[in-house]
Order: sequence, then C-alpha cells, then structure tokens
Amino acid sequence: MDDMDAGLMPASPPMEKRQIKSKERVSKHGEVFTAEREVNAMLDLVRQETERIESRFLEPACGDGNFLIEILRRKLAVCEERVRRKQFTQLQYEKHAVWAVSSIYGIELLPDNAEACRQRLYRYFCEQYERLFGKQSKPACRRAVLYLLERNIIMGDALTYRRVDNPDEWILVSEWSFIGDGKVVRRDYSFSYLVATGQGGDLFSDTPCDTFPPVYFLDLGQRNN
Repeated sequence: MDDMDAGLMPASPPMEKRQIKSKERVSKHGEVFTAEREVNAMLDLVRQETERIESRFLEPACGDGNFLIEILRRKLAVCEERVRRKQFTQLQYEKHAVWAVSSIYGIELLPDNAEACRQRLYRYFCEQYERLFGKQSKPACRRAVLYLLERNIIMGDALTYRRVDNPDEWILVSEWSFIGDGKVVRRDYSFSYLVATGQGGDLFSDTPCDTFPPVYFLDLGQRNN
C-alpha cells in the first residue's frame, strides 16, 4: 500500500460480532449494532440489488458499518467473479469496484463510528483488490476509493439534516454518475431535500445544489474538493 494508508486502523473482519461498545453509549446515544445474522437476513430480502454494482444504498445511522461492509462484500464478489470468468480485465474490475464503492452511503452521528466505518470499508476494498492483482494494483485506484469514502461516509445527524463536525452546515450527499469512457460526474444534493422529495425511486433527483466537471475515475483521488 502507499502512504495513503498511514494512520489507518488494522483491518476489521467482514462483520463485527459485538452489538454494543459500552452501556454508557447505549444509555446516551441508543447505540446498538445490528448482528451479522440480522444484517444478512435483511439484505437477502433485496439480494438482487445488493449484487447490482450501480444500485445505491444509504444507511442513515450506519454505526461502524455492519450493513455497508456486507453490501460492499457482495458487490466486490460480483466483480471478482467476472474477473475469474475472464469477463473483466483489471481495468474493468477497477472501474466497477470504484463504482460499487461510490454507490454506498452512510450518515453517522458519532465521529468515532463514522471514521471506523470509513476505514473498515477502505481496508476491506484494499484487501480484496490486492489479493486479486498483487503488485499490479494501482495507488490511484486506492486513492479514488478513499476519496469516495471520505465524501460518502458523513458525520451527521440524519434527523436534523446537519453535519456533526459543523452544525451550521447542512448535510450534502454526492451522486456519482459514470457517463462513459471511465468518466464520472459528481452532483451534490442537500440531504434534507432528498428526504423531502423522495418517492421510493432513485435516491437522487434532477435538482442538485452543485455539479462538477467529469473526471476519469482513477483521477478522483486527485480532486481537491
């Protein structure tokens, strides 16, 4: 791995076994983590969507990522299977794996959980990527994934629609659209607007707060946004 990994915590297993960190946190924040069995049972109800690369998931109280890590595991397993069947080259795997990461969103009230979730997903991606491609794995791909997770895993209060690290700011959620030739367009939306206008269809609408120029997916980590 490159120097992007400095300071990251050791890798976590695909699913944490514990359901509480402390009685104090349960009392103060109502923090209880969903167990592995329940996570899989609920995701199995929408199994086809969890295995569709572009299908988007937003967890408004993501904790340290029990749901999100399993969604990522399923999506990356689809990408890996296509490599093993010679349906994907390395570059195609990288594009679709980055696409998979871009489709996963989490909002978390507690900063330590948000950071643990971000690191957990990043570590898992790196483990799977490097297991498949070894020394051929690209730092640019890891940087792109880290950048996406920094934007998609948000320290915020899903009830007030505001950020925890800056309560004066509304939560913004970024849509990542792959438009061909490996290019990605980012559009930012107010989370409060998405909740107010949600009709059970796509997560996003046609009225973003901001739209950014297309960028090649492996260059995402170079953007200073």
